[in-house]
Amino acid sequence: MAAHGTVTLGSNTPADMSTPVLDLDEDEDLEVFSKVRVLRENMSLPTSPSSMTNQYHLDQDPEEKLEDIQEEGERDLFITVDNPESQVTAIETFIMYRVLTRTTRGDFDSSEVEVRRRYQEFSWLRSRLEESHPTLIIPPLPEKFVMKGMVDRFNEDFIETRKRALHRFLQKISVHPVLSHSPHLKAFLSAQDLTPHKKQGPGLFSRMGETVRSMAQSVRGTRGRAEEFFLLQDYVDKFSSNISSVDKVTQRIIREQRECLDELRQYSPTYSQWAELEEDLSEPVKGVARSLELCGQETEKQAQELSEVLLPVLHEYVLCADTLKTVLRRRDNIQADFEVKNEALATKKVDQDSVQEEVTALADRLEQANTALREDWARWRSSLRSDVRAALTSTADANLQYYDKCLAVWESFLLSQKVDPAQHQNHNVST
Repeated sequence: MAAHGTVTLGSNTPADMSTPVLDLDEDEDLEVFSKVRVLRENMSLPTSPSSMTNQYHLDQDPEEKLEDIQEEGERDLFITVDNPESQVTAIETFIMYRVLTRTTRGDFDSSEVEVRRRYQEFSWLRSRLEESHPTLIIPPLPEKFVMKGMVDRFNEDFIETRKRALHRFLQKISVHPVLSHSPHLKAFLSAQDLTPHKKQGPGLFSRMGETVRSMAQSVRGTRGRAEEFFLLQDYVDKFSSNISSVDKVTQRIIREQRECLDELRQYSPTYSQWAELEEDLSEPVKGVARSLELCGQETEKQAQELSEVLLPVLHEYVLCADTLKTVLRRRDNIQADFEVKNEALATKKVDQDSVQEEVTALADRLEQANTALREDWARWRSSLRSDVRAALTSTADANLQYYDKCLAVWESFLLSQKVDPAQHQNHNVST
């Protein structure tokens, strides 16, 4: 069942995006503490009592919790991608990832299977799934070379980011009601050598034929496309533009945060050096240096949150938008083939019996394609809502903590600079 807020194909009603994303519940237990004492004892950063972090907590929607529990109970296939290792041959160097599968399915020889796969083999799997299920929305793979602005394929951050993306790719497939039972997936998960499987199937020529049909269809057009698919196409075009913009801005914010972090790392030591020259101002200047250092630490955590939690989800759905466009073109190609044969049958200039069989087969194929796309579209919308909501919630919580802790740092500094009036008067008398 699609989650609340999904587009129902065949309806003129747009997606309902008015439902609040976050449910905030009050927490009566507010933490009270002394900032000065915590800072002086060099303990963990304090939290400002006025912060929303102390007043609210974020809960998952009860319906989503129930769906997660039900899905977890029904699953019989669990896949993990980990342990990347560099492989060096006489021709090339590449990274191999361990793919560990645990399952209760009887068609697997063992309940636990371990293989090692390189990126090219993940790409092979995705291509086979596309060929077998042209109107299903196959999860995207990370780009082959450039991710997060990095070009070095053997950079540790690059490898770690790719590993998480490949893990997510297989996680999405493992819970899909159709893709998870693909023989190509089984071969990928269990065959120690994929070479015999790679030689099977239409491969390149099939994709070339699809490209030719796409070009022909784009020239001729699809005259009988149902309104529901026009609405879907319009949504995908707008979604693609919006998610791409958000993805680019998020990447720019991360770059700017890291630049700010570099400046803070230079700023704090400068204050420390200055404090050594100023006997009367030594303590407050050292306090500013320490405050800048703590804020720098929090800035690094915030940039990491954006880079590792929000950005991967945004970028995945940028790639998903391209996949959706391709799936719609494939559906239109099937309809275009049906229309051409149907028109040929109507002109009575062909063998009626043979063409009638083709038209009937194409009509069935078109209906199957439409049904598959409708069902996968509902699943995709539900996944989008769940993934983006979780990423935004996590990012919002991280932002609250970031600003709360930075606020507490500077409040602590201000409190540490307050002078008792009696002490100030005694100091004046003694001088």
